Amino acid sequence: MMRGAAGKLKAVLEPPVENLGYELLHLELLHLEMTHQGKHTVLRVYIDAPGGIQVHDCAAVSRQLSAVLDIEDPLNDAYLLEVSSPGLERPLVKPDHFKRFVGNKARIVMATHIFGRRRFTGQMVEAGDQAVVLEVDGESYDLPYSDMESAQLQPI
Repeated sequence: MMRGAAGKLKAVLEPPVENLGYELLHLELLHLEMTHQGKHTVLRVYIDAPGGIQVHDCAAVSRQLSAVLDIEDPLNDAYLLEVSSPGLERPLVKPDHFKRFVGNKARIVMATHIFGRRRFTGQMVEAGDQAVVLEVDGESYDLPYSDMESAQLQPI
């Protein structure tokens, strides 16, 4: 699900995050238009660890990634770096993420229409290496990971 510039950034940022003992769960590169301040770029990095994420974890990863980004300089423009825990609506990116949360509710947006729609919200009933089975309003949908634009848990 990671494409283009985000995929290149992940290749640069994932090793230092893992060296600190965390998982780089997901990243977003957002270009925001602020009314009085012009355009801003935000690089948002979500990290995770088996025991969860605390503020000091985000600070440590932010310091490390700032140093790496200063050296590698993969972004052409100025940016704001945000390091965060995945939160309640955590992104689901890898098959292992889907497998870990089978039985939970998820919202999935497909890159193209499948079964006549792009957006699905329902309970994950099964997750394999290639796809997740999502039950939506009593119907089951086999949704391939490779065709997903985004996926995230939904709080109950």
